[in-house]
Amino acid sequence: MTREPELSHENISAARQVIDPVFLNSPLLSCPTAGLMLFAKDETDNPIRSFKGRGTGYYLAHGTAKTGAASRDPLVTASAGNFGQGLAYNAARHGRSLVVFASVNANPLKIAAMRRLGAEVHLAGEDFDAAKDAARHHARDRDLAFVEDGAHAAIAEGAGTIATELSEAVDALDVVYVPLGNGALAAGIGCWFKARAPQTRVVAVAATGAPCMALSYRAGRAIATPDGNTIADGIAVRIPVPSAVDWLRDTVDEVVLVDDDEIVQAMRFAERTWGRRVEPAGAAGLAAILAQAASLKGQRVATALCGGNLTEAQIAGWLS
Repeated sequence: MTREPELSHENISAARQVIDPVFLNSPLLSCPTAGLMLFAKDETDNPIRSFKGRGTGYYLAHGTAKTGAASRDPLVTASAGNFGQGLAYNAARHGRSLVVFASVNANPLKIAAMRRLGAEVHLAGEDFDAAKDAARHHARDRDLAFVEDGAHAAIAEGAGTIATELSEAVDALDVVYVPLGNGALAAGIGCWFKARAPQTRVVAVAATGAPCMALSYRAGRAIATPDGNTIADGIAVRIPVPSAVDWLRDTVDEVVLVDDDEIVQAMRFAERTWGRRVEPAGAAGLAAILAQAASLKGQRVATALCGGNLTEAQIAGWLS
């Protein structure tokens, strides 16, 4: 297997020139709370209501040379929903078709959105990693390019454009908290801050019920877990992507865990404070900030609200 290249902050800067502007310069929200100054990049205010349009946009513009960009064969991926939406949106811009595998338990709103954006969606397996296994087999059997979130440098670098915007908007950030699923977002944001503002600590936030990336980070190698039980479907990973584990070693200072109750409290905080409805995975960074607020007093702290794709039933259950 060809090893993915190291992440580059120069590529993160370059990505801003090719990503669809509809995903860039997302709103910056702020408020003083619990003795700290809180900033949040709102990634829910775009056509797919998540940050995934950034990394997939840069990958389709820059990274597909590794997968045969000249070909018009379909791309294949697996997604809990938001990555598939981002890839479908950008694949259509580049004239590529897309096949997405999602879990039979995936968010129906996200499945419908992927299909509306032009993706052919297959449901397979009880969770995201089972769907990924089906997608990988589908691609291999048909000799098609398999696009894996967390395994391509361009995806992480595109996601890292959030950090460039934060750096320009807020001076002297003390800490940035980043939701941690497959790892592309945390690695991309961390890469930028380590190169351009190393005084800013980068903390990745995984779910207590899906701790494989936290375990892997601490061990320095990929460690799978048997389950990924959390309401935060976007970070409910149980099998780490090895390249992402490697990237985190150089881009993240710490990985912490939040439980589902803390995530729900963060979702309610975002709605109450800013009028934003954020899905569980998108609120993980905020959840860690609120949980650790006592130790952050006097500091300037940031996160990203990474997605806002909630069903009406989820809104009623968590935000009513």
